[in-house]
Amino acid sequence: MKKCPYCNEQVTGRIDKKFCTPYCKSSYHYEKSRDDKGNLFIRIDHQLKLNRRLLKLYNKAGKAYVRKATLFEEGFNPKYFTHYWKNKKGEVYLFCYEYGFLEKSDNGIPKYILVQWQEYMND
Repeated sequence: MKKCPYCNEQVTGRIDKKFCTPYCKSSYHYEKSRDDKGNLFIRIDHQLKLNRRLLKLYNKAGKAYVRKATLFEEGFNPKYFTHYWKNKKGEVYLFCYEYGFLEKSDNGIPKYILVQWQEYMND
């Protein structure tokens, strides 16, 4: 008899069946895809999620200022964003889902203005 490649339990049923349960099949393929470090989609998705998590963490009130170095120390990468919004002044905010950032300099210190997507930005 065959053994399940995920849990090593005995597989019963059709002769070509590889996994003992749908759960084992799903878990096996999920772990296999997570181990594929060369997968570009997974790397980009991971960076976008990290960027969003950091922007959310440092922007509790809907608008905040944070030093650029602070975000970079935690792994933030501004090259990865989902969309952008241009305000009336012509400044372009880059967004990771609903959290956005704009680079500014304050007394020679590079900072980001952090914002949260608002309904008026849809226009």
